[in-house]
Amino acid sequence: MVDAGASSRRWTFVMIFAGFAALAYICDQLTKFWVTSTMVEGQKTPVIDGILQWYFIRNPGAAFSIGENFTWFFTLIMAAVSVFIVLIARRIGSVWWAIGMGLLLGGALGNLTDRLFRPPSFGMGHVVDFISFPNFAIFNMADMGVVGGVITICILTLVGVPMNGKKNMAVDTPAVEINPETGTDND
Repeated sequence: MVDAGASSRRWTFVMIFAGFAALAYICDQLTKFWVTSTMVEGQKTPVIDGILQWYFIRNPGAAFSIGENFTWFFTLIMAAVSVFIVLIARRIGSVWWAIGMGLLLGGALGNLTDRLFRPPSFGMGHVVDFISFPNFAIFNMADMGVVGGVITICILTLVGVPMNGKKNMAVDTPAVEINPETGTDND
């Protein structure tokens, strides 16, 4: 017999996961569409003077443009990570895990879409980056989703919130023998 309450809760977590994945992905793709439609590659547009600017570049590598000659490798990694996240998503039993994993998936899919469908070729596409702070990497909304998801997952792991949302009831206490006559331990 299937517990209707558990099934309903599981569905809620799946919807939160899918909703945050969709939100991260759609925000990423819409902002990249806006940038590629309104800016020329290499263009810088100040947003907050000296703090934030839009700087349109196409990044063939990973964060900080690391691995520029390994675009295909990053494409494979992002595809594998995306599949892995979808496969383990059914284990999610916590709202915060659903949010973190959703952000991670949405961000990974956003950059994977660029790698698959943007020039120069399928699987070798360059990622559109445009958010620029002084003395920092240029990034995009997908990167923000990935980082936000990873930070959420790390915090949940550090504070001991399991992905399935179930509290661990096991307590590391030594076994104590109870005297059946007195109801107390034998010490």
